Amino acid sequence: MPVRARNCRVHSAALGLEQLGDHRPKSFRGTLRDDRLARELYSEGAGIARCLPLAVAVPVDALDVSVLVRWARTNGYSLMPRGSASGMAAGAIGPGIAVDLSRMNHIGAVDLGSQTIRVGAGAIRAHVDATANAAGLRFPVDPSSGAFCTIGGMVGTNAAGARSLRFGPTRAWVSGLECVFDDGSIAWVRRGELPPSRVPAVLRLQETLELIGVHTKPESLVHHGVRKESSGYAIADYLQCPRDDASGLVALLVGSEGTLAFFTQIELALLPVAGATASLLAQFETLEAATECALVAQEFGASACELLDRTFLDVAASKNATGRSWHAEAVLLIEMEADNDLDAQRGANTLVAALWKHGAREVAVGLSVEAQHELWSLRHAASPILASLAPRLRSMQFIEDGCVPPANLPAYVRGIRRILSRAEFTGVIFGHAGDAHIHVNPLIDTTQPDWRDRVHRALLEACELTARLGGTLAGEHGDGRLRAPLLQHIWNTEALAAFANVKAAADPTGVLNAGCKVAPADSFLRGDIRYDPAIPPLSPSARTILDQVEQTRDWSRFRLGEFANVGAESQQAH
Repeated sequence: MPVRARNCRVHSAALGLEQLGDHRPKSFRGTLRDDRLARELYSEGAGIARCLPLAVAVPVDALDVSVLVRWARTNGYSLMPRGSASGMAAGAIGPGIAVDLSRMNHIGAVDLGSQTIRVGAGAIRAHVDATANAAGLRFPVDPSSGAFCTIGGMVGTNAAGARSLRFGPTRAWVSGLECVFDDGSIAWVRRGELPPSRVPAVLRLQETLELIGVHTKPESLVHHGVRKESSGYAIADYLQCPRDDASGLVALLVGSEGTLAFFTQIELALLPVAGATASLLAQFETLEAATECALVAQEFGASACELLDRTFLDVAASKNATGRSWHAEAVLLIEMEADNDLDAQRGANTLVAALWKHGAREVAVGLSVEAQHELWSLRHAASPILASLAPRLRSMQFIEDGCVPPANLPAYVRGIRRILSRAEFTGVIFGHAGDAHIHVNPLIDTTQPDWRDRVHRALLEACELTARLGGTLAGEHGDGRLRAPLLQHIWNTEALAAFANVKAAADPTGVLNAGCKVAPADSFLRGDIRYDPAIPPLSPSARTILDQVEQTRDWSRFRLGEFANVGAESQQAH
């Protein structure tokens, strides 16, 4: 049954920093650079990783990507798709060739009849939503990175966000994908249509998935009770779809992080904009009461329900981020939607009564835009608070995307607190309470000599906790290179074998984002952590640009923009 990948020759910065020289794709129309400065500018993203890529390619369209894929496959290179690099799991940071798709950012007209929109993989989520809004529609998936993340990145990781409580993650909203497969074939894969029949990778995938369906128990391919999942491949979703409908293939490709195909265009489903909203901020003396009320909020149709743990509240109070002190074990921020202002107010009042009944200690309601903004300002204070702690403490999201069955949420939060305490780390815990999906920002003092060992121990303990509670390590950010080596902690051997076989069927030569999603076990932390004071510094030019990007959260800034037509101190142009 297994489909085995051939040994792939992945040239990388780790293997001697060899340059491309004259081995360049002759018909590639975009930018391809392998000078030191360009590589440094693509060596970091929003997560903790640093790795110097072999080169940087910026294609102009799907045909350019096809040329690049065929050339890379022939020459043994691995290609890493990249949008804004705002992902936390290092899916776009690695030793291969970084392929910046951000220039493929066109946004088509809204199709009012089908309520869909077609966009380039590099289109920014906020820009797509603004285009939809102008037509009275919206793209309802809204991660906190929505101002700068690309649609391609969202599809690659099956991103979610606060409103996934009501609308779910990205997968359900993707109606079609223009893909470039491992041999350079370009094909659209659309729900409601036949799968493309002349693409070798698709045929191999179909054969492999049929065998997996016969030999693998369906229950081994999911984490039961978990409401959000962006770890592994969505094989279970594929197997539930008719074989003559490409919906199953779309489901499989969403969340594959560029390891099965490159996405160059995406067709998205849209919804009408909300008529009105109301927001509530509720305080609780126990995590159990907060968890119970999160379930109540979902039953009442809440569109969002965010948890701010005591760890978050303590840091916010210490920085006077909101002008008030907090004396609660947890806070829930809840959003309700309705057709009009009156219905929003009625819905909020009904939910307030239910929250009081189930253990809320204090509830504030915001109905106007200004009042709602004030309530949510506490949630939005996270990044400025954490940034203010540097340089002594560094916010390192190595435990940052766990999702467990809702009943296990209190045990998960308390378990993470204990893990951080044993490691002598301060940490900030918050997340999506309705989905029992938690983000953790451990704060690390890198002047301590044993900080790396303590990080490693804390990470493994978090993996064990997540597995014990029946959860996943990746609710919405993907496996990337951060978690791919850790999947054996939370997936069984059947699932791991199925994932490896799917990857091998789609990409037998390893040209598509090698090392992401499928990787050797427990290889985490063998590479560089970008906050490590012991690693060699980047050049002043690169460091300045990357620091500006991080400080302003301008992750969608084109890294080669300032240097596209001028020389630079470390450039080794051919």
